Amino acid sequence: MKDIVIIGAGPAGFTAGIYAVRSGMDALLLERRATGGQVLDTDWIENYPGFPGGINGAELMGRFEKHARDLGVSIESDEVHEIRREQDSFVLRTRKGEIKTKTVILATGTGPRPLGVEGEDRLRGKGVSYCAVCDGFFFRDQEVAVVGGGDAAVEEAHFLTRFCSKIYLIHRRDQLRAVGSLQRRALDNPKIEPLWDTVVTEIRGENSVEELILKNTKTGAPGNLKVGGVFIYVGLVANSYLYKGLVELDERGFVKTDVEMGTSVPGLFAAGDVRKTPLRQVVTAVADGAVAAITAEKYITGS
Repeated sequence: MKDIVIIGAGPAGFTAGIYAVRSGMDALLLERRATGGQVLDTDWIENYPGFPGGINGAELMGRFEKHARDLGVSIESDEVHEIRREQDSFVLRTRKGEIKTKTVILATGTGPRPLGVEGEDRLRGKGVSYCAVCDGFFFRDQEVAVVGGGDAAVEEAHFLTRFCSKIYLIHRRDQLRAVGSLQRRALDNPKIEPLWDTVVTEIRGENSVEELILKNTKTGAPGNLKVGGVFIYVGLVANSYLYKGLVELDERGFVKTDVEMGTSVPGLFAAGDVRKTPLRQVVTAVADGAVAAITAEKYITGS
């Protein structure tokens, strides 16, 4: 039986693994996809301490993984399909079999929130994207749109200027929500044109994105925009489908925790973006992972 199983190999998961093995725990870190989480899709991170000038997201996660492996964290590629509480332990049913563990740390992060408009699902991967770092290259010399006004939308709009001839930044309000430094960098770029007080109501195209149908949020006036692609950054959804009915979630599906990362189920902890938190950044996920691992170790030892 494992002491701790951590589900999700992003900043929170890697950190939890590091702190767990340093506490002498037998820990296993599971990841169903590529290790690194959403940070892999971030071109440049400028606010993580210790890296003046910034660092590429994939490179940072590579360093996290090397650190964890060098300390002896066991990392496996596997997907958890079910978590069951059995007496004082847990059973995880995975793609490869069953794993018994004394505690579990949920660190599955978030995924992109869709717009929910007509044409979005049908054209996903055919001009509809949620990752500029992944797909920006395919839109070289084209005009594209970015939907959103937060940090991710503004940062990725700026990233797309490397490839695209023009980027329309579509935001439902008359000012961006991103931090000031990101706003200034984007709005000073001649390739980026903001479309204020505007929402996308439909995405059109036969075999790929050809046109966006728009609406002004103040006047209701319709409009259209010819683009070859649209990148959507309108928020996040918690990757918590596995936990519904198991732990207490908030109205948006994020896991509720106390200050020690404990959930409504004893022995089950949550860390990083999947939990209810006022800030979702690499630095806060790292802190959560450390707290969760130490609290899990105290739960196991009864200290």
